[in-house]
Amino acid sequence: MMAASLLRRDKKSTAAHLKADLKRSDNSSGLRQLQELLDSVLNAERGSDPEALDWCKCLLAGGDGFDDFCRTVRSYDNATLCGLVWTANFVAYRCRTCGISPCMSLCAECFNNGDHTGHDFNMFRSQAGGACDCGDGNVMRESGFCSRHRLKTGENVPSVPRDLLLMSEMVLPRFIITIIQYLRDGYTEPGEDTRSHLKEMLQLKQIQLLELTKMGGAMRTVLTKILTNQQTFKELSMGQEENVYAKRNYEKYLSALKSSGLVSVEEKGAGAGATDTPAGAGALSLLGATAAASLEDSSKEEDQDGLQGVGQRKRVKLSSSTKDPSIMDTLKHKCFLEELLFWTIKYEFPQKMVTFLLNMLPDQDYKITFTKTFVQHYAFIMKTLMKSHESDTMSNRIVHISVQLFSNEELARHVTEECQLLDIMVTVLLYMMESCLIKSELQDEENNRHVVVNCGEALLKNNTYWPLVSDFINILSHQSVAKRFLEDHSLLLLWMSFVSFFQGMNLNKRELNEHVEFESQTYYAAFAAELEACAQPMWGLLTHCKVKETQEYTKTVVRYCLETLQMWFDAIGFVDEPALNQLTFHLPLHRYYAMFLSKGVRCQGLDLDSLLPDQEMLMKIMVHPLQIQASLSEIHSNMWVRNGLQIKGQAMTYVQSHFCNSMIDPDIYLLQVCASRLDPDYFISSVFERFKVVDLLTMASQHQNTVLDSEQERPMLEGALTFLVILCSLRVHLGMSDDEILRAEMVSQLCMNDRTHSSLLDLIPENPNPKSGVVPGSCSFEEMLSAVADFKAPVFEPGGSMQQGMYTPKAEVWEKEFDPIMVILRTVYRRDVQSAMDRYAAFLKQSGIHTGNPWPPYKERTPLHPCYKGLVRLLHCKTLHIVIFTLLYKIWMDHQNMSEHVLCMVLYLIELGLDNQVQDDKVDEEPCIEEHCHDSWFPGTSLLSNLHHVINFVRVRVPETAPEVERKRERERERETPASTSSESSTFGQNLREAQVFSLVAERRRKFQEIINRSNHEASQTVRPKSSSSRWLPPGSPPQLVTEILEIHESMLSLLVKLHQKLSAKQNSLSLSWLAEVDPAHHTHGDGLTAIERILAKAAARSRHSKRCLQEICGKVCPPIPPKKNSPGDKKSMDKEERRQRARERQQKLLAEFASRQKSFMETAMDVESPETDAVMDMGSAEPLDSEVLYDCVICGQSGPSTEDRPTGLVVLLQASSVLGHRCHSDTPKRLPTTDEEHIYPEDTCGAAHDVRLSLMQRYFKDSSCLQSVSIGWDGGVYVQTCGHTLHIDCHKSYMESLRNDQVLQGFSVDKGEFTCPLCRQFANSVLPCRPGRGMETGAWHTPSNKSMSTLVNEVEDLQEQLGIFPVSASLKQRDPILVESNLSKEMESVIKDIKNTTQKKYMDYGKNPGSPDNDFLFMYSVARTNLELELVHRGGNLCSGGASAAAKRSCLNQLFHVLAMHMRLYSIDSAYNPWTRLTQSTHSRDTEYCDDERPEVPMLFRDVPSLLIIFILTMPQPLRREHFTCVVKVLYSLQYTQALAALSIRFSREERLAWSNTAAAKKNPPNSDKSWESLLGHVISELTKAKDVYDTNSEETFVLSSSVWSPQSIEFSLQHFCLPFLRLSCLLQHHLYGDGLPGCLVEEEFSLLAGCLGLAGSVQSSAACLEWNLNAFDLISQWCSEVIARSDTPTQQSVSLLVQDPQWAAPRLLLLPDNYNTIFQYYHRKSCTSCGKTPKDPALCLVCGAFVCLKGHCCKQQGVCECVLHSQHCGAATGIFLLINASVIIIIRGHRFCLWGSVYLDAHGEEDRDLRRGKPLYLCEERYRVLEQQWVSHTFDHINKRWGPHYNGL
Repeated sequence: MMAASLLRRDKKSTAAHLKADLKRSDNSSGLRQLQELLDSVLNAERGSDPEALDWCKCLLAGGDGFDDFCRTVRSYDNATLCGLVWTANFVAYRCRTCGISPCMSLCAECFNNGDHTGHDFNMFRSQAGGACDCGDGNVMRESGFCSRHRLKTGENVPSVPRDLLLMSEMVLPRFIITIIQYLRDGYTEPGEDTRSHLKEMLQLKQIQLLELTKMGGAMRTVLTKILTNQQTFKELSMGQEENVYAKRNYEKYLSALKSSGLVSVEEKGAGAGATDTPAGAGALSLLGATAAASLEDSSKEEDQDGLQGVGQRKRVKLSSSTKDPSIMDTLKHKCFLEELLFWTIKYEFPQKMVTFLLNMLPDQDYKITFTKTFVQHYAFIMKTLMKSHESDTMSNRIVHISVQLFSNEELARHVTEECQLLDIMVTVLLYMMESCLIKSELQDEENNRHVVVNCGEALLKNNTYWPLVSDFINILSHQSVAKRFLEDHSLLLLWMSFVSFFQGMNLNKRELNEHVEFESQTYYAAFAAELEACAQPMWGLLTHCKVKETQEYTKTVVRYCLETLQMWFDAIGFVDEPALNQLTFHLPLHRYYAMFLSKGVRCQGLDLDSLLPDQEMLMKIMVHPLQIQASLSEIHSNMWVRNGLQIKGQAMTYVQSHFCNSMIDPDIYLLQVCASRLDPDYFISSVFERFKVVDLLTMASQHQNTVLDSEQERPMLEGALTFLVILCSLRVHLGMSDDEILRAEMVSQLCMNDRTHSSLLDLIPENPNPKSGVVPGSCSFEEMLSAVADFKAPVFEPGGSMQQGMYTPKAEVWEKEFDPIMVILRTVYRRDVQSAMDRYAAFLKQSGIHTGNPWPPYKERTPLHPCYKGLVRLLHCKTLHIVIFTLLYKIWMDHQNMSEHVLCMVLYLIELGLDNQVQDDKVDEEPCIEEHCHDSWFPGTSLLSNLHHVINFVRVRVPETAPEVERKRERERERETPASTSSESSTFGQNLREAQVFSLVAERRRKFQEIINRSNHEASQTVRPKSSSSRWLPPGSPPQLVTEILEIHESMLSLLVKLHQKLSAKQNSLSLSWLAEVDPAHHTHGDGLTAIERILAKAAARSRHSKRCLQEICGKVCPPIPPKKNSPGDKKSMDKEERRQRARERQQKLLAEFASRQKSFMETAMDVESPETDAVMDMGSAEPLDSEVLYDCVICGQSGPSTEDRPTGLVVLLQASSVLGHRCHSDTPKRLPTTDEEHIYPEDTCGAAHDVRLSLMQRYFKDSSCLQSVSIGWDGGVYVQTCGHTLHIDCHKSYMESLRNDQVLQGFSVDKGEFTCPLCRQFANSVLPCRPGRGMETGAWHTPSNKSMSTLVNEVEDLQEQLGIFPVSASLKQRDPILVESNLSKEMESVIKDIKNTTQKKYMDYGKNPGSPDNDFLFMYSVARTNLELELVHRGGNLCSGGASAAAKRSCLNQLFHVLAMHMRLYSIDSAYNPWTRLTQSTHSRDTEYCDDERPEVPMLFRDVPSLLIIFILTMPQPLRREHFTCVVKVLYSLQYTQALAALSIRFSREERLAWSNTAAAKKNPPNSDKSWESLLGHVISELTKAKDVYDTNSEETFVLSSSVWSPQSIEFSLQHFCLPFLRLSCLLQHHLYGDGLPGCLVEEEFSLLAGCLGLAGSVQSSAACLEWNLNAFDLISQWCSEVIARSDTPTQQSVSLLVQDPQWAAPRLLLLPDNYNTIFQYYHRKSCTSCGKTPKDPALCLVCGAFVCLKGHCCKQQGVCECVLHSQHCGAATGIFLLINASVIIIIRGHRFCLWGSVYLDAHGEEDRDLRRGKPLYLCEERYRVLEQQWVSHTFDHINKRWGPHYNGL
């Protein structure tokens, strides 16, 4: 009852009252009250109501406000760690310079408050979530802490007063148990889904908990106490007797434990454990006897292949270190924390729970307890993960937690020691993999006992094992943990059995008949699994085996590798021959063995032989890696083509940069080790047999190969030789230092292609263990890069394709370090090898070293490590020499399937042999048995001595049809028996008996000893493996083989000399004197000739005997005798190479020619951005005007004039533009705001100013008159540009039809009239008709006349009266609808329609009544104004640069003017209101006009003069005589000048005005006073002073600014300045109408020059001198001024602002961006959107006006249009330039299309970082930003950017 009464009271007072009670020493009553209150408040059955939460808050705060309470608690925060927890997609930082653990991360705040200048850091978007490590000395160096966590804040924080948290300690346990009860209650037996309501219930509680954790250290301590207190847990968890609900909960909890395969210990009787079978026995059964000891006997019950379901497997009983036999399935919860974690896992890691658990981590006690709890639940986590449907999200959340725990070495070691962390991890991994094992089919398919993982299972396909493996790698990076692992033999054994699951997985079987139906993509899973689950832990362990003291570890690992390998060989039933047509790329056991060997020899000073097994085992070990090398060659020879593309994918992945040093490198190293220890003859013959080219190695011109098709022979032979070269010359594990390796890798990548810094980082195989930083070794990546490469800064081509900053090899690198062998080893695509060779050739050509087609250069190698000296014996064994001899012979004789590459590799091998001599030649050479045999091939094994050994006869087996047989028959007819070399020559038959079939391959079935003692070294030339011959010879094989004897009489040296002749196509190409002057150093670069010369020179230098032989050979050399009857096939194959070569050269030539043609075309046609060219493509004006202008149609190709019936048109692009409207008065662009204080004000832009002006006028003056007094089109004006090509309009229509029917996906929309110019493919959307040329003489139109000003004025007036006179269209002249319109006028009208449709309605209607003719009229002449103004902007804002400019080429003003003029002629100007009369006549009837209340006309002084000019010109009949044009300009100039005077006078101070009007009064009478500005200025001042308020309204302070006194010079300057814009426009107009040139000039002379051009008879001295008045100037000015004064009701403030206009605008600019991208990113990426208030997912910024918008955000959609598109319409009339904050790229919206433009922010290496993936600091690239601005101003986005797509209003 007490509780009920408490509940009714005010919460705060209750809390305060209870707190006081509890503070007493005897607090039992308080306790009781509190418990009762809590019972009713936190009644779990009521669900979670906010009321209960409020109670809790009040109780916790003990009567204070909760917020105050939070603040108080926070002030006692003693945490020294930041510990901020974030979830996925949060932006964090990682600094490698400060990090101790590779997983270290910092929140933005700590990062920015720390000092990381010059560090290697990057920003990254968190994948899985994380926590900030600032302040944690275990994870990062203290120097990197931020200012807040650098001070050990803990020391100076006062201790917490006891009563502050008193209530918390009482209330929170109940709160937490409530949460746990909810969790239990939400649990349902598997099969029901109740997640959703549970989530809602928990939401509130969890938020509350999160708030608590954010209160800092003091509150965390309390929470930790509660969470880890076992007593409280016991009391509350079971539920007291009377609480049924809690009881039910507890039962649910037990059932949840059960269904998880876990048993609570209480339930499990003592005896229950004994009967369970251990899990993992399946894994361990592989280990045979070694593991049996550590298992219970029951392992016998396991069946061998380990395929039973997870359910039956129970636990691993490990005798070694697992105290508790129940890793897999016992859990006992002793405190809240453990149960909380249990439910967190059970519910698959809800984000809020994860965050709560992590938020507590800064509390040290909590961290330790929590880590132990986590480890205790590890097996349970694995099981839940395997069942989960969303394993990805779950994986991320698991790692989010574990990375915080295991990155800390101290903690990891502690848990390893106390909780058997390593045992648990390895067992859990084993258990996991056991769930997806299948029988291996490698080798012996039927009896194979080995099991491998099934790569098709979801577990591997989805990388579900990733979180567990990543934890394992993480803890192995700690030395103390890794050492424990390496010392624990039973663990190592377990791990080896784990690795063996991957040995031989994903087996490929070669398809021989049909193409495989379904290409399996399992290889992705296989490669990922080997890299992550096997290789990375291996690299982790290797990191700790660096020094001599760790020798033992290496020995142990190597021993276990060998044991496991032996077991593997036994399990797959391997003897000595690999199974045919099988290939697996996955041999992790071999690779573990290889890498530990390499490390032991290299770093730990171990002797290689002590780690190697016997010869027989080595022979076995060598087989599978060799099989992979041969298969690579087969794949590239298209022998696996029926297996689909995926097999190529595997071959490429195997050598790819992320995999190569865990795959191909260890394989090759292992083969090198085997080669250095096995008999070289045996090894070489094995290689040729594996590569299946044994049959090819015969001296005979024809042979039979039963295993290869003939087109595969050449690539396979090339593959075998290349492999041997790689084997003998690669030194990566045989003695190169880390720096040398890095250098070689870098050089080989740079030689293939220029690389960006990031791609180079990516391509250099790094030691995959992340702890190693970027590069192992002493030398940093950057130093090495600057040593071998030059940086090419990003270039900007006018074509707009953005280049990145690239690194290109230095010249000396090409000269000395280019190593084709390394390139071949590292290329993923074969074309890269060719690319490297082409670049090498280009370098040689450019530096003048060699002009032809060079051969791969030979590179000296670093010396071998003494352990591997045996490798050299490969180069000095008879088998190899026989092969070399045979191949040299075959190439010389032009046998088929030989190639340049074969010769190149043969020479390479010879040269390697010459450079690497075996030291003790005589000792280890086996005695040659049967030395007397006359046809023994070579006497010894040294290459140097075998080079000059002459071989006379060779016996071959050939098909009966071979030319050799024919020749023998001929010889027999001539009775010519071959002479034999030896004196005791015996008969033919005896030769036959001594088997001369030189068998490259001995039977591998016999013991190795027999191979060594093999006596048939001398046997002759083809190969038949005897034991398995049945396999090689299919039954009923083609023609019989017969034995022939070939006469040869050559040595390798003589063959080389003859090949030299053959290549140089000269006899005696090597004269006798040649040897004397040769110097091998000259011969590093060149083609085959150079290579042969280099080899001969080396041989001669190294042995006198060779030198003698060479001299003899050179002396008596004779041309080779080709076989008499060459079968045509041979001939063909010989020419094939040459033909190919010629074809290639032809193609190069063609391409070069094509490129140059294309270039010249691009220069003429496309020239979008190059102001240099002088061609002005202005059809109307460039031609002489007297004859008819002829146009070429680019579609039909005909040339002719444009006529009424068949008009021609210009291809144009119409686009709405607001570029002019964004101009400002000041030259400096506005800055992009990056703080809350900065703002951008749009009021001062040109568009805004004109809007204000127009609306002001409309308030006081007559609407129709207003609409003629200004121009619109500053925002949303229509800009017309052309590519200069013309076409017949009817041709264009049919072209559009064809486009419409052509369903190819185009980047443009034909329905909107868009197309590309048929000639230059420039984007366009309309055709502007050209008016027919004039037949009349143009002289009359140009001659200056002597008519007086007044007659001209009257003529102009008359012309304006003749309305609608258009020289061609009679129909319009009569304004009679009955008459049919001509085609031309129809087209003109349709273009006008196009122009109107180009822009939005709001940019056209400014009048009071929309759609009125006045409105239309305004829009039309504004189009002309917009285009003139834009051309001025493109010319740089003035006309100083003269005639030619890129803008002029795009301009089509002449044609546009005529189209507009024709349209304007439809509107008449009422003569009563004609401005012309008010400009040229003094009217006196002013007073009568205003008697009615109709609004007045706009005073002349307020009107926009350029607008008047355009109106006059457009409404007068065309073509206009030059004299009339000049007259109009003169009259308007005087108006402009008067406006200038009036505007100036307003800027004077009162005294100055007085002074100037007085001087003027004095000067009024002299004759020329109307041409002096002093008198005119004075007159204006005195006139305007009549309306006193004009000058008085301006409060003085406005003009304090112009405190400087006005001098005559400054007045003259400002008048000129005011009139210049008008003069520029008039001049430009004149240039387009009459084709006048525009002379260039200096900026100072611009005014006088323009005045001269326009025929204003002026002199440089004064602007007034240009004035010409046609009646008294002073009267006219008085009249104009009186118009201003007449309306006394116009507020003067307004009239003044209309008078003071500044016509000068600066060039349009984009916003000024900060130099560092981070400034923008930090401010905007979390900024909330102005319209919807949320933080946008994809924020974007408009670079024109700085607006912040949501890209693709549905929140800001209006009528289905997303915000970016809306903004682009509003701000740029459908052109928008947006910077995407999260991607650093710029996106352009143009109308209904958009494109990615690229980025203007580049990193230090000149690279973009799209989507901020690398997160390196980015800096503004000024050039790129200029290019962007240039494209915006010149409206060339459509032409330059090629990749456009529709946006469907979705951006």
